[in-house]
Amino acid sequence: MRHGKHLQDFRKFLRSSYFPGLKRNASSHLCSAPKAPQDWTNAFVSQDDTVEGNSNATGPLTNLSIAIKDNICTKQYKTTCSSAFLQEFSSPYDATVVELLRSSGARIVGKTNCDEFGMGSFNVHSVHGPVINPYSHKTGSKPPSENEWRSAGGSSGGSAAAVASGACHAALGTDTGGSIRLPASYCGVTGLKPSYGLISRWGVVSYADSLDCVGILARGVKDINPIFKTLSVYDSKDPTSAHDDVRKKAADIASTSFPLERSLDGLVVGIPQEYFPEELNQSSIAPLRKLVTELRSAGAKVVSVTLPSTPYALSAYYVIASAEASSNLARYSGIHYGLRIETPEGADKKKVSNVYSHTRSKGFGHEVQKRILLGTYALTADAFDNYFLQAQRVRNLVKDDFNRVFKSPNPLTSSQGEVDPHHKVDVLLHPSAVGIAPLLSEVAQMNALEAYVQDVLTVPASLAGLPALSVPIGTNKDGWPLGASIVGQWGQDEFVLRVGEFIEKLVDFKASN
Repeated sequence: MRHGKHLQDFRKFLRSSYFPGLKRNASSHLCSAPKAPQDWTNAFVSQDDTVEGNSNATGPLTNLSIAIKDNICTKQYKTTCSSAFLQEFSSPYDATVVELLRSSGARIVGKTNCDEFGMGSFNVHSVHGPVINPYSHKTGSKPPSENEWRSAGGSSGGSAAAVASGACHAALGTDTGGSIRLPASYCGVTGLKPSYGLISRWGVVSYADSLDCVGILARGVKDINPIFKTLSVYDSKDPTSAHDDVRKKAADIASTSFPLERSLDGLVVGIPQEYFPEELNQSSIAPLRKLVTELRSAGAKVVSVTLPSTPYALSAYYVIASAEASSNLARYSGIHYGLRIETPEGADKKKVSNVYSHTRSKGFGHEVQKRILLGTYALTADAFDNYFLQAQRVRNLVKDDFNRVFKSPNPLTSSQGEVDPHHKVDVLLHPSAVGIAPLLSEVAQMNALEAYVQDVLTVPASLAGLPALSVPIGTNKDGWPLGASIVGQWGQDEFVLRVGEFIEKLVDFKASN
């Protein structure tokens, strides 16, 4: 499937909302060098190696070491969102997910680096410097030289790198359009983006409210399972949290789904035709083909399916996410909290707009400024119908596509649309990323469109709010890891995790550390 025409349309949107006054400056912190990191990966922005387990803890996560992405509020550590704006911000409370982890016996060992406010695919847009991929295919190798540094993926690159390097058992990240699955693929770890609404977002700094999800990264599915079960509970403080009746409905549907106890016999796996765009590196296909062969040998039925709205998903995602970001980030004004830059000499200090403009220009990095401007433009009277409303229509079409191919009904909707009985599947399987982790030197040369295209395979599940699990399935010819994503119907997260466990056994991927 070729996405060229639709990416040209997206390029037009980028140009139409371009502001020539927006330039990179010292505050844009793009690919700046790490500032004396505790480890060469620069995965952590704050860390406490002296944290000890609770000897009285008896919960399911007793003494499990877990790192927290730096856009999730913690009382123990500062919450900076990797932004100059919040570099000194200390939250007066823990996010719900952090409270749940602590009450279940987990040890919170630090905060992990991320793209500023979760905006990025390579973890280079950070005031703390870029995260360096710790994966190594060379036994006993030393840290790579600077010209060999590769991206850990974004925006949850610090969480993925912390897990891949063995610094913690697991880490929390957030996924808006692929920010857990992309780093998981790049670093050779497992990453779950849950169904939207299953895990509380209370205490998570907002990027795009209708898309943001808290998810989990770990070495394997067995480490994700108990954490997911701990966090997947209704939270009255989060207005987007799924209520117990919807959760029960999803559980009832899951109980009648494929049992998947000891074998894959009868499991129907769909391969979406549209998930092989021209941007996909051909070296990514071989491990997936091998996995398909092994799935069939294990008893699964693998079929081709079509999700015709997929080529429009990337454009729709960036319109919606940027529009929501422009609204959410309006609160960072330099008045209430965070960074405040005094107006320069000669400027009217009585004008509040001067405080806003100078503070926001210095406090936000280039990528965040760009997305705010994109989103603001999409919401203007001239662009609203052509971009924002169209993007919402595409989002509904993407949801309808998924509902048409899954055997299980969506508990959030009453209408499933027409379903072709020959193309009903239990799960979908596709590459997690268009290629391996790129060199940081290559990332620095990419234009905006090249960077945004990294999300082309992950945003459809985000738009539909579906669970998606990236598991490592092999390496390319140079030994760098590649992941495959398993996507299920809304609320079928535990089923997706069980499929992931079977796939892990089939591929027997060995982590590097």
